[in-house]
Amino acid sequence: MGTSAGGNIAFHAGLRAAAEADDLVPLKIKGLVLHHPYFGGVKRTGSELRLINDSQLPLPVNDLQWKLSLPVGADRDHEYCNPTVAGESPSLEMVSRLRRKVMVTGGEEDPLVDSQKELVKVLEKKGVEVRAKFGEGDHHAVELMDPTKASAIFVILRDFIFKTCSVSVTLSRL
Repeated sequence: MGTSAGGNIAFHAGLRAAAEADDLVPLKIKGLVLHHPYFGGVKRTGSELRLINDSQLPLPVNDLQWKLSLPVGADRDHEYCNPTVAGESPSLEMVSRLRRKVMVTGGEEDPLVDSQKELVKVLEKKGVEVRAKFGEGDHHAVELMDPTKASAIFVILRDFIFKTCSVSVTLSRL
């Protein structure tokens, strides 16, 4: 599981683990949770344009973070930022090996929501079982500012983990 940039890390680590699954026995990874993953691309999405001056994640801040994070000379269509980019990125090739259940959560008021939804479409097209949950009115990492949203995501995660992994999980309030 990962939140925001951690969602990207969890995604790429999950892909690598899927490729090496036989070498990880007895460890079995049964699912991935990408909570508000921080994906994007060169082409501006409708949500980025609609929320260009978002108070949590304005577009210039988003662009700067990617400029500082990607390899020198890379743009936002690098596989770390945009695993859905047209063509055959290594990430897309590994997605077909990802026979795990994936949960993608986001918020409708997150400038990154269209990229998150595009990832869901690509995963489903590749045969991955995806559960997507996009909260109305929720912005990027909303649970950090609103304890009721934090409680709600814990319930969603508990249910996903319990149903996906056949594990009994108890989450206590923080």
